[in-house]
Amino acid sequence: MPELPEVEVSRLGISPHLQHRRLQQVVVRQRQLRWLIPDEVIALRNEPLLGVSRRAKYLLLHLPAGDILIHLGMSGNLKMLPAHTPPGKHDHVDWLLDNQTLLRLNDTRRFGAVLWQAKGEIHPMLATLGPEPLTAEFTAEHLHQNFKKRSAAVKLVLMDNHVVVGVGNIYANEALFKAAILPTKPAKELTLAQCDVLVAVVKQTLASAIAQGGTTLKDFSQVDGKPGYFKQELLVYGRGNQPCLQCGTSLSELRLGQRSSVFCPTCQR
Repeated sequence: MPELPEVEVSRLGISPHLQHRRLQQVVVRQRQLRWLIPDEVIALRNEPLLGVSRRAKYLLLHLPAGDILIHLGMSGNLKMLPAHTPPGKHDHVDWLLDNQTLLRLNDTRRFGAVLWQAKGEIHPMLATLGPEPLTAEFTAEHLHQNFKKRSAAVKLVLMDNHVVVGVGNIYANEALFKAAILPTKPAKELTLAQCDVLVAVVKQTLASAIAQGGTTLKDFSQVDGKPGYFKQELLVYGRGNQPCLQCGTSLSELRLGQRSSVFCPTCQR
């Protein structure tokens, strides 16, 4: 599943192509993605594109009347293409621009979403989200305040979008390893000092992944079709039962919240 770095890489990839352009038409071949694509999106014609931003794992295409929200789901990706490029089997939505190019959403599993947020409103999917991890709002104090109320495993709380957005499974595994914290440790047992370290490594890990173009494990590719290269820097994710790169101990693997958790029983406490 594309996580925050992959979505941010997509934003960085499409933004230069959409700036100062007009959205001529939206072509929908498959309206039923995770949710039905709303009429407001389908009806858009000859609208100026005001910019592209990201909130959590949602991309927002800004228009005068509101925002198109795009979520890549488990297998979605975006490409910039010449306007008359024939669609493939899983090419569900095209945004046709005024310079004979298009933005195309491909989503094999159809777990992605295209939604509408009217101007001045906040879509329910965005209304209760926590702070962005790469901003000043994500602090050790914020994390500690949220952790001290929770007896659940720290990895599960770190992945809770109400606490902080966008720290998905890959990057939670990596950050907890770098912070020397067991993923199973109850969140309420972390000290403020440990939260300070964890915030720092979350920021560093996500920033590094963005710089590397994200992590390509199976479906994700950048807007230009290139893979993400952060996979080469993964220290624990996907390495269960392999030697720890720090101490040589065999990495343990278990499931937390139905997601794979890999950790070093020696380096992490």
